[in-house]
Amino acid sequence: MEKAIFFVPVLILFFTILYYVILRINKNKFHENKSKLPPGSMGWPYIGETLQLYSQSPNVFFSGRQNRFGEIFKTKILGCPCVVLTSPEAVRFVLINQANLFKPTYPKSKEDLIGPWALFFHQNEYHIRLRKLVQASLYPGVIRNLVTDIEDLTVSALDSMANGRVINTFSEMKRLSFEVGILAIFGNLETHYKEELRENYIMVDRGYNSFPTNLPGSPYRRAKKARKRLGEILNSITRERKEQKLPAAGKDLLSCMLNSKTESGETLSEDQIADNIIGVLFAAQDTTASSLTWVVKYLHDNPKLLEAVKAEQMEIYMSNGCGKRPLTWHQTRNMPVTHQVILESLRMASIISFTFREAVTDVEYKGYLIPKGWKVMPLFRNIHANPEFFTDPHKYDPSRFKDTALNPRTFMPFGTGVHACPGNELAKLEMLIMLHHLAPRFRYSTYNRRYYYSYTHSMTRL
Repeated sequence: MEKAIFFVPVLILFFTILYYVILRINKNKFHENKSKLPPGSMGWPYIGETLQLYSQSPNVFFSGRQNRFGEIFKTKILGCPCVVLTSPEAVRFVLINQANLFKPTYPKSKEDLIGPWALFFHQNEYHIRLRKLVQASLYPGVIRNLVTDIEDLTVSALDSMANGRVINTFSEMKRLSFEVGILAIFGNLETHYKEELRENYIMVDRGYNSFPTNLPGSPYRRAKKARKRLGEILNSITRERKEQKLPAAGKDLLSCMLNSKTESGETLSEDQIADNIIGVLFAAQDTTASSLTWVVKYLHDNPKLLEAVKAEQMEIYMSNGCGKRPLTWHQTRNMPVTHQVILESLRMASIISFTFREAVTDVEYKGYLIPKGWKVMPLFRNIHANPEFFTDPHKYDPSRFKDTALNPRTFMPFGTGVHACPGNELAKLEMLIMLHHLAPRFRYSTYNRRYYYSYTHSMTRL
């Protein structure tokens, strides 16, 4: 009994010392890891540097920190600790070479509005399957058959703008991009379905970047209701197409998804189809509309380039009997000046400035730790503005793309890796067709230059 009493304090002392040693070891490991974090600033508690990012140009925000901290630095955006990577090698590391160490990530509020089954929220087998389906409906061999239809939509859109009134260019281009997206997704779609989709999609679009609160009357709450209605409309269209039993040769996205089966005979559910249609609409509309807006702005600011594009497009226009014959796919492949203008506009504007990923485990890169759960932001914008890759990068100079092969390591306007935009060829085709009709046949003036990209124009026929 006395021995037991003696050993009790000894055991307590032993376990106390053991606990202290383990605590010190873990603390040292924590400090070792902490010391490996990239340099940078985490800003204010919780909000981090969000206000600084949204109160100035993204170019200024990211370039300033890159100049101060180097090509890899930490920050905190929207409450999330982030590691920002600004070199081509780092972008390839995250998106291509070691993509398995990082997963796509979006704020839950945005995922809820698009739908959890959308392909860009996933990776591995499901993502591969859906990406192949989207690519099958958007590769050049398919979209070459859409040239005449896209041209008709473009002419109609320009006619509606050309009455001398002041228009918001971005809004008008969004209307056109929505129509082209509907065409690529459904082929021919009944007018009443198209109008219902447009009405509800606009509500979802308005709430997408709003504060995610469910308070009555808030944009986000209205967007969630519209999203539910969008799903119902898309399910109705899907059921009708199934009942019609259309030929399996259909090349629009909905046909590709309806005809898709796994080796075990599994088909896509209505929710999976609806989520991916909405995801493609989101991806197709805003980025293409933004790019078109910047192209119009840059051409307005560079009269000599505008004249060069006019001359190139007028020659094609005249060869088609002054527009009596439709534009052809072959002609869209032979617009070198216009194509250079589009590429330079994509580089300068960098519509997709960066992408979000999340580390699924602790990752070490160039001696720095990227902790598990941290967001990772590979920057495309800063690469496009780096003088090491583009001479005099802040000068708008389309000739830099003349007789120069595009380097996928340094020119990434549509992203890179397995999550790169699968609709990039459709977007460029839409821009080429728009400039074919806009440049030689219309005159426009710019207003309200203070807006970041929602430039307004007054457009009249020549």
